[in-house]
Amino acid sequence: MHVFISMEELVTVLVTLLSVLLPLGIAVGCIIMGHFTEKWHLQSLRERESGYPRSAVSQVKTFPNIQPGSQTPQLVVAEVVIASDYWKTFWAGWVNFFGGEMRGYQKMIDRARREAVLRLLEQAEEKGFNAICNVRIDTADITGASTAPAKRAASMACVLASATAYMTS
Repeated sequence: MHVFISMEELVTVLVTLLSVLLPLGIAVGCIIMGHFTEKWHLQSLRERESGYPRSAVSQVKTFPNIQPGSQTPQLVVAEVVIASDYWKTFWAGWVNFFGGEMRGYQKMIDRARREAVLRLLEQAEEKGFNAICNVRIDTADITGASTAPAKRAASMACVLASATAYMTS
């Protein structure tokens, strides 16, 4: 028995498959790319943090172990903005609706804080210092989530960090 399919039926089947598989493929691709981008950034943070094993970082307002006669301490400032991928934003909407802990956002803000502290250390090193103190970290809502959550496309964490760079003995 031979089954023949007309050209119209073939086009209909192909269009139906493409209309289902193409958006599914794009969604899976976005999820995978978001995951690998986050994983790459975390690996980069670990490598860069290992480059500062002896750098002093503190929140105290004084200069612990300041080197006598060293150059005058200076202000260093860093700003970091990290965006969430669409999958995490979508999932956070569900978690927000049903209640629970938004771990994806917590990881995003943690990554932004770590990046900001690393940038402070890099600036201090460029200026010839080996320690920072009086570290202050602030976060800001730059997506307008508090005013119009329905219009928000993706969540972003903005971290502003400042510290005083100085030389230890």
